[in-house]
Amino acid sequence: ADESSGYESAGGEPAAAAAPGGSRGRQRRARTAFTSEQVCRLEKTFQRQKYLGASERRKLAAALQLSEMQIKTWFQNRRMKLKRQM
Repeated sequence: ADESSGYESAGGEPAAAAAPGGSRGRQRRARTAFTSEQVCRLEKTFQRQKYLGASERRKLAAALQLSEMQIKTWFQNRRMKLKRQM
């Protein structure tokens, strides 16, 4: 795993070796398994506000022990889920 980018591949292989066709892009990030407490807090926050500012995202990330990028991505995915449901 590359600590600086946060990307890793399954089995520890470089992305180019793991992907048929040899695409030389970035490796896929491992899927985050959120705990039920984290999801509950994220959902409650989402019900209050659909978008978070940088400072709000930073505070929530610290409280849930997640990265800001994980919070940002979760909110993006949740907004898309809401859009599909409508």
